[in-house]
Amino acid sequence: MITTLIIIGLLVVTYFVFTNYYPSFGGDLTKQQQEVYKTSQQFKNGKFQNTNPVPKDLSFKENVQLMYTFFTKKVPNARPKEDLKPIGIDSLNIVNYIGKARMIWFGHSSFLLQIDGKTILLDPMFSKVAAPHPLLGANRFNEEFPIAIDKLPKIDAVIFSHDHYDHLDYESILKIKDKTTHFYVPLGVGSHLKAWDVPSNKITELDWWQDVQLDALNLVCTPAQHFSGRKLNNGQSTLWSSWVIQSKNENIYFSGDSGYANHFKEIGDKYGPFDLALMECGQYDEMWSDIHMMPEETALAGIDIKANKIMPIHWAGFKLALHEWTDPIERINKKAKTLNLNVITPRIGEEIIVKDAKNNYTQWWKTL
Repeated sequence: MITTLIIIGLLVVTYFVFTNYYPSFGGDLTKQQQEVYKTSQQFKNGKFQNTNPVPKDLSFKENVQLMYTFFTKKVPNARPKEDLKPIGIDSLNIVNYIGKARMIWFGHSSFLLQIDGKTILLDPMFSKVAAPHPLLGANRFNEEFPIAIDKLPKIDAVIFSHDHYDHLDYESILKIKDKTTHFYVPLGVGSHLKAWDVPSNKITELDWWQDVQLDALNLVCTPAQHFSGRKLNNGQSTLWSSWVIQSKNENIYFSGDSGYANHFKEIGDKYGPFDLALMECGQYDEMWSDIHMMPEETALAGIDIKANKIMPIHWAGFKLALHEWTDPIERINKKAKTLNLNVITPRIGEEIIVKDAKNNYTQWWKTL
């Protein structure tokens, strides 16, 4: 008994030392910030909340069972048989680009967007693992990127949807913060950026339904049904969101992470139709379907959002759930056909013209 208590005590001490001194965990909200956030309809009892009462709080037993299942269950075809090879793009191609609004996928939920003379990154996550330390996660599916991160030119803006490790990454921020003009984030997420020495005057925090102008672009922070937190004791301390990006000629929706709920229709009614909607589709399970859509729900959300075409994201990057790595794209394509919904499936690094009506992308995953 004494030995067990000593081991538990050492683990607790190790956890608190690790989370307090290892920088990747980010920052914590101050009492002053919490007072400011009380004006938000989403902030109650010291935490941000969804409109619907989710996510469900799991009991200790359920958490242990979930962790055991995740680490012991063998999933066939959980990863590609070989590393995903992106299509390359060089820095001059980015710097000198003056064509139609376009996007480049970096895998998972990360994008480079060039629109109206601006170069923008969405949820730039470039590390090997989606975890606070390299030893705490499995490697991503693509070791290489369309362009090496240190070769990226000046970035006008970075937009984040929430603070989870597969979206907001410490090492990535270190590599891009000095070449980035401004960061746009949901409420509270700025605390992490400040902890990583991003100046306060380069950070704009927004609540749901608030918007801000980036020269001629309109950026709108819109709802999502998800959660937040980078360690055990700061869950829901920052807000999560989706985003609307509008120029004079283009209208783009970026879902972030979300369960299926009525906010998609509300956003579609208010800001749609969209030329392109980047829709979460991957890392799902019936046990947590309130915070991550099943593929069939992603297709339904594409209809709700009034998208002319959707691109499934949040797949082909990491193994964060217990499904085959191609399951998301196969299932959403099947459902989309029944809904007459246009789904595009570019490779990592392949150019995506936002308003292009063509859909000549291949089913590239079938060869891997």
